[in-house]
Amino acid sequence: QVQPVESGGGSVQPGGSLRLSCVGTSYRYSNYCMGWFRRAPGKEREFVSAISSTGSSNYADSAKDRFTISRDNSKTEYLQMNNLKPEDKARYSCAERLSSFCSTRRATYPYWGQGTQVTVSS
Repeated sequence: QVQPVESGGGSVQPGGSLRLSCVGTSYRYSNYCMGWFRRAPGKEREFVSAISSTGSSNYADSAKDRFTISRDNSKTEYLQMNNLKPEDKARYSCAERLSSFCSTRRATYPYWGQGTQVTVSS
């Protein structure tokens, strides 16, 4: 398993949008989950969203109605983030696990990218 690679971070004003991308390798397997976690300064890494090989997805309460996760038919997943708030500032990491169940527990994901920084400020 190769480490997933994220891209798409940056700096935006409150209310702005960003789309994160993650190129992974778990698509080679029948059952997998690709997720996003984030870590803000001084805080624990937390679950944001994930999408399964079955197409089902789940979101943290903080991401519902503002973020949308999707994947193409190949190896890339996306996290569209709209109406960004200052509290969304964090380092966002892509994670993969070889199960179609998308856990919200970071310890259940063995494969992690290096992360991409998202900054929201005026």
